[in-house]
Amino acid sequence: MKKIIRYILDIIKEDALYLLFLLISIFICIYPLNYYIIIGGGTSNISSRVKVENANKSKGSFNICYVKELSGTILSYALSYIIPSWERESADNYKYTKKESIEDIEFRSDLDLEYSSNNAIYWAYTLAKKEVEEKESHIYVISIGEDYNNSLKVGDEILSIDNQPFKEITEYINYIQTKNENDEVELKIKRNKKEKIIKAKISLYKGKKLIGVLLKKSKKYEVTPKVNIKFKRSESGPSAGLITTLEIYNRLIKKDITKGLKIAGTGTIEEDGSIGEIGGVKYKILGAAKDKADIFIVPEGNYKEAKQYIKDKKIKIKLIKVSTIKETIEKLEEYKWELE
Repeated sequence: MKKIIRYILDIIKEDALYLLFLLISIFICIYPLNYYIIIGGGTSNISSRVKVENANKSKGSFNICYVKELSGTILSYALSYIIPSWERESADNYKYTKKESIEDIEFRSDLDLEYSSNNAIYWAYTLAKKEVEEKESHIYVISIGEDYNNSLKVGDEILSIDNQPFKEITEYINYIQTKNENDEVELKIKRNKKEKIIKAKISLYKGKKLIGVLLKKSKKYEVTPKVNIKFKRSESGPSAGLITTLEIYNRLIKKDITKGLKIAGTGTIEEDGSIGEIGGVKYKILGAAKDKADIFIVPEGNYKEAKQYIKDKKIKIKLIKVSTIKETIEKLEEYKWELE
């Protein structure tokens, strides 16, 4: 045994510099920093993710735009100063409070995708005049205030408050307003698939009574014909909502609103049918242009930035500005497809 130990020590002495270099290299490559590194993007035909039963065929395609991100490490952070197309984004910019974890951010991003997909189903079927009926709904905690006295966590599903279940977030808010400051309420929640009871104290802030949480509702629908939406695990967030809605709608109607073209775009689809702005629009335009999309659909809130970027980079792509899903469909149906 002593001979083996001596042999190992001799190797370490002889190759100390090499081993030190190896350990430093590993450390640089894997040590996490509080950053994401944005390295570009591209497009992907959404038909591979959206399947509608007995769907009508399409000559063209609707394409989601994605941005590639690397986890921040010492190496990727350093390279972002060397490679011009790489940019740094602090993870703090994704946080609602300083105490949030990366897991909290990821839960919210996954919930945004679910919320967006369900809104897409509702509006596509509604505008196509197909059967759509709310099947179930869930209300989740998406952020916790730093200075509030409760033991709720991001990701908790709220089942009831003081034994009263509510279907709408406004009903919870209104109920809390009936309480007094420093009163305690009892919440029944589901966390990690297990139900539990916790208590929260009522606080007063600018005349409103709060328990210090932000909530988000997600609905699920029963539809005819059936639809199945399945994104990759790495694809989260709400920015595919607009294109998802258009893909479903186009599969439900007889008329093909793609008209044989490659259509890319980005934007959220909200519960009221409005199209919300997104971050990183310039990377998504660049990816769409690289993949030779004919059209890029952009939310009104991102239009000014998108138009200026196309002008500065001399990108040849038709930009369509939209504010609602109904307006988007109308513009696609009416548009004459020559590039300006």
